[in-house]
Amino acid sequence: MTLRTGLLTDRYELTMLDSWVRDGSAGHSAVFEVFARRLPEGRRYGVLAGLGRLLPLIEAFTFDAEEIGWLEEQGVVGEQTAAYLRDFRFGGDVDAYPEGDLYFPGSPVLTVRGTLGECVVLETLVLSVLNHDTAIASAAARMVSAAGGRPLIEMGGRRTHEQAAVATARAAYLSGFASTSNLAAGRLYGIPTVGTAAHAFTLAHESEEAAFRSQVDALGPGTTLLVDTYDIAEGIRTAVRVAGPALGAVRIDSGDLADEAAKARTLLDELGAHETRIVATSDLDEFVITALADAPIDGYGVGTRVATGSGHPTASMVYKLVAVGDEAGGPLRPVSKKSKDKVSVGGQKTAWRQYDDGLLVREGFTVEGAPAPAGAQRAQVPAIRAGAIVHAPGIEEIRAATAAALRSLPPEAHSVAAGAPYLNVTPWNQEETA
Repeated sequence: MTLRTGLLTDRYELTMLDSWVRDGSAGHSAVFEVFARRLPEGRRYGVLAGLGRLLPLIEAFTFDAEEIGWLEEQGVVGEQTAAYLRDFRFGGDVDAYPEGDLYFPGSPVLTVRGTLGECVVLETLVLSVLNHDTAIASAAARMVSAAGGRPLIEMGGRRTHEQAAVATARAAYLSGFASTSNLAAGRLYGIPTVGTAAHAFTLAHESEEAAFRSQVDALGPGTTLLVDTYDIAEGIRTAVRVAGPALGAVRIDSGDLADEAAKARTLLDELGAHETRIVATSDLDEFVITALADAPIDGYGVGTRVATGSGHPTASMVYKLVAVGDEAGGPLRPVSKKSKDKVSVGGQKTAWRQYDDGLLVREGFTVEGAPAPAGAQRAQVPAIRAGAIVHAPGIEEIRAATAAALRSLPPEAHSVAAGAPYLNVTPWNQEETA
């Protein structure tokens, strides 16, 4: 069974729609915004990701006849709403922070404008994509900072859902990871793929030397040999004996990585393999990588803690109605929540940023109708107009933009130590606009 994107939603989106179709308000104008009230505990910034995956899903958001029939059978929608869904396509507008850009508490990272009916049904899909990919990208960016220029390999595909693995590889690459082990991500997005052999390869041979010879015969001496199946020191000696001093790299996947890397570097140099790199894997995250900063490690492989919740607390983004009309095409009135700890700010917002010598120093917003702040730059870009995608940068362009956004943070904001968000997004004072 193949599902269209229309059913990638929660039931209550369609029961709300059904009520609005019945009472005639589904065609009223509306504005929804996506934002996070807070960052994960101790985080200084977040990195928005997933927009490039989300926009085509919105453009393709439809329902086929069998799905609509099933919704009627299940009592989710009535006959009027079934008719509404038969020709449904999102025809509104979307503005968004560019993918890879920074966000902070209160940043309106995505604005959806259209009719109440067509906007409400997108909530689950929007949050599913943005919350997942943003959580990955934000954690990955911290790992890239901790690595200090040493390359990172994304290798978490075996720790998550098979489709999430592809999205994980994409988000990590956008944040600065150098490559992925996931071939689907390589095929779909052009991400460099790497990988040689697991412990099973060594165990399947009669000896470690036989395994290494087989791998070198197949992949050449520039390959990476996994040297910790039995004894690391002996594995390194065998690796150099088989591949020669031109051996590309050794991988260490166990033990005290700092201590083992130091001993490996000494031994490799003694054996004349001065250019052989050391790659470390084994439950790495930004904290472990930071602790390994002084170790002679040339690259890292990160799996579990970039692909699963242990490495990236939820982005906690929400999708909230901020303005609605009382008739089709009529004027909008701001609406907001007042409940404790979940207050929202009503009215469509325009986000602005100020920079000082290349550093981001302020982010705030104005409400509709207010003039632009003097010396500020608009944070959002047009993404969809009248249901059609108008913003589709390539993956390398997004990757470069992410790197530039991260460079706009001061050094202290890159610290992995717990701290307050670098910025909080608040209304721009009227007297500061021009």
